[in-house]
Amino acid sequence: MMESSLILAFMFVSLIIFMLSGAGLAFVLGAIAFISTILLWGPSALIVAVLNTFETMTSESLMAIPLYVLMASILQKSSIIDALYDAMETWFARVNGGLAVGTIAICTILAAMTGVVGAAVAAMGILALPSMLKRGYYPPLALGAICAGGTLGILIPPSVVTIVYAITAQISIGKMFAAGIVPGLILAGGYIAYILIRTGLNPELAPKPADFEEVPLRVKLSKLKSLILPAFVVIGVLGSIYAGIATPTEAAAVGVLGAAVSSLATRKFSVSMLSESATDTLRVTAMILWITIGARAFISTFVATGGADSLLDFVETLDASRWLILGAMVLILIFLGLFLDEIGIILLCVPVFLPIITALDFDPLWFGVLFMITAQMAYITPPFGYTLFYLKGVLPEGIGIGQVYRGVIPFFLIQVAVLGLFALFPGLVTWLPEVLAANAR
Repeated sequence: MMESSLILAFMFVSLIIFMLSGAGLAFVLGAIAFISTILLWGPSALIVAVLNTFETMTSESLMAIPLYVLMASILQKSSIIDALYDAMETWFARVNGGLAVGTIAICTILAAMTGVVGAAVAAMGILALPSMLKRGYYPPLALGAICAGGTLGILIPPSVVTIVYAITAQISIGKMFAAGIVPGLILAGGYIAYILIRTGLNPELAPKPADFEEVPLRVKLSKLKSLILPAFVVIGVLGSIYAGIATPTEAAAVGVLGAAVSSLATRKFSVSMLSESATDTLRVTAMILWITIGARAFISTFVATGGADSLLDFVETLDASRWLILGAMVLILIFLGLFLDEIGIILLCVPVFLPIITALDFDPLWFGVLFMITAQMAYITPPFGYTLFYLKGVLPEGIGIGQVYRGVIPFFLIQVAVLGLFALFPGLVTWLPEVLAANAR
């Protein structure tokens, strides 16, 4: 029987090699875990992987994921986003960088409605990007605003990524949702402030329309009716959670009902639309569950071989500041974001990092928000940031991926600054969950 230390080395070397090869993460993790288990304990030990898989597939908490994805898919096909953009274009047309500011505002609303990044980025790429380019906006600014705004769906509830983190870290999903609200709004405010300052200093980056006609206030107010359906969905989901009426999983079902009613109100509901939404949901859910199964098998083997204990002992013997160790973990997360999707990073790193966070006397809830921000960074970081690929599919002729890369750099730096802000002032993250918990007593 091979030494456990050699097995650990084999696991991580194999993981790096296969990830660089481009193989699917779920099957890489699962295969490495199965081979390591057989080498250590023999084929009969694979029953543990079977039990872990059964536990994953019957998890009530994971039921929230397909429901939230279905809600997002229905909303994406119900024309609500089109009406929202029309309203924002009317209200922000005369503001410096107004269309970009409106794009961030819509992405914030979509984040609170769906929690799915792809829906916001694809919709804004189709609706907002042509309008901004037609007005003469600097392409990298327009592209960066869409990419960065879309990532707000990771942090602002109801976020599918947050659900995966909460389940993996064994933290209340409701508390994680509450912890993401203020940071998400601050981040959106940072994006808007950057756009306003930069276009104020250089108006040529976002010129105002020369043929603009002032829209009467009555018309502007009438456009705000497009906010009614989004507000209906958001209040239904988050309101039912924080009022104590429903659990986050049950609230997901409320969200699906709200999305269906919204699509009926916009006269977009049909059997074919529901079928397409169900197919999208099946595809996304299957991907997440396969990665979850592979990651749990990998982490179970890692823990069983003493890897987690060895790593914790190593950290405790380091003569280094706990903040330095936290910074090293954040850098690892950002680096992994260059190659892995956020679900894989969570399932791979959280079971390893969380005992260290607890041992260093950090709040796991607070660390979860830092984790979500690094996931946002991963979404806009070249070469494999998901928003870059979502947007690449709708880029007009003459706009290359290089301009997208240039556009996301300032927003990436804003994310770094906000990450530092929350690291220095944890109360910005924890005060709302504490207030809600106190009121619930």
